[in-house]
Amino acid sequence: MEPRNVLLFSLDTLRADRLGCYGHYRNTSPHLDDLADGGVVFEDCVAPFIPTFPGHTTLFTGRDPFDHRVIGQHGGEDDPQCAEDIPLLAERLESAGYFTAAADVMGRWFKRGCQLYEPYNFAGETTQPWRKAEAVNTASLKCLDACLGQDKPWFCFLHYWDPHTPYLPPPPFDRMFYAGNEKDPANHSADRMWETYDALKGYFHSWMPGITDLEYPIAQYDAAVAYLDAGLQHIWEKLAYESAFDDTLVILTADHGEELAEHEMWFDHHGLYETNLHIPLILVHPELPAGDRRGGLVTHLDVVPTVLDYAGIAPEDELPGTSLLDLIDAESDTGSTAEQYILESTWMKKYGWRTNEWKLIIDIEDPHHHTPPVELYNLVTDPSEQHNLADERPEMVAALRSRCEAWRDQRMAETGLPDPLLATGIAIKQIGDPKLAVPRE
Repeated sequence: MEPRNVLLFSLDTLRADRLGCYGHYRNTSPHLDDLADGGVVFEDCVAPFIPTFPGHTTLFTGRDPFDHRVIGQHGGEDDPQCAEDIPLLAERLESAGYFTAAADVMGRWFKRGCQLYEPYNFAGETTQPWRKAEAVNTASLKCLDACLGQDKPWFCFLHYWDPHTPYLPPPPFDRMFYAGNEKDPANHSADRMWETYDALKGYFHSWMPGITDLEYPIAQYDAAVAYLDAGLQHIWEKLAYESAFDDTLVILTADHGEELAEHEMWFDHHGLYETNLHIPLILVHPELPAGDRRGGLVTHLDVVPTVLDYAGIAPEDELPGTSLLDLIDAESDTGSTAEQYILESTWMKKYGWRTNEWKLIIDIEDPHHHTPPVELYNLVTDPSEQHNLADERPEMVAALRSRCEAWRDQRMAETGLPDPLLATGIAIKQIGDPKLAVPRE
């Protein structure tokens, strides 16, 4: 494969199962599905470290939080930063002679290695609509023009913020999947959301005041995906017009998913459930098999090795992930790993162990939801994780916990540093302002 351009999309907060190419029953993603039909879909990709900052830091470094130390949505100069001696993907490619650009708003260490960094703003209003994809498109097209207007191979990162809350897509998407009365006084399906979760209550009132029907925000999440899909079509058309698909590896993924109403975590990305961990991962290139689907567990850790492999760059450091190109060439459904450590530390502190069949979640601190101290789910027989088997299968809890703790001990010994999950406090206690819902530069 000719080592040319790389276009990496992060579609913030996008669950895999809300896309047509991953089986969703609503027509949320016709344009993205068409793109996927021309490439390779990885059916079981997980974001092991959530939410946005640890997810993207892992995506860009190919390292886990024991190395990069970023485990949550923290702010301020005293909070953990990604160390300067841990190279980011853009830095590696810039050193190899690539032109590097990003349309993004996270700032901080995510700027490193970007010769062009185009921020955007969509949080000026708190009422409908929020035209997030259109704002990102403006910055994205500037980046693509810069990439296409020079002679070097290029790397471009485009970070879209749909379907992140607030779910306020513009017309006609706002009524695309919902035709009822979301404030019907006879409907009490949203009562528990208002009654049981004070931390986000003010935030919810700011963008869905008086909502009584729980199906409304669920439908609006899907509508935000559809709006994003329409926005991405502008990018596909740009690439086609410039014949840029011919020599560009397109990678499309997400930093994490989203809880809707499955575990009463209400429209945010906390909880180490598949709703948050299972994300899309799609690779498209003329030399990759069109319409291919690969099974097996893969993760964010595999993206950097994949890009470096495609670019013909041998990393000087050892990376834990696997090039997905090798899995595609081998027509393998074994994935890059059989098991994976998982963690979160923003609204709650939890860690665990995920295999192809089992999920173990261990609670350290949960000030909002008071979930069980240990959760065990069989992902084959209970993919929606509704039946906690921890009390019924203590031997499985013990086996998975032993493997998980051995891995943590090994990583602390390898780095010579303490467990970052225990060294940092919970970052967020409450949100009321929609402008604070997404990281700002």
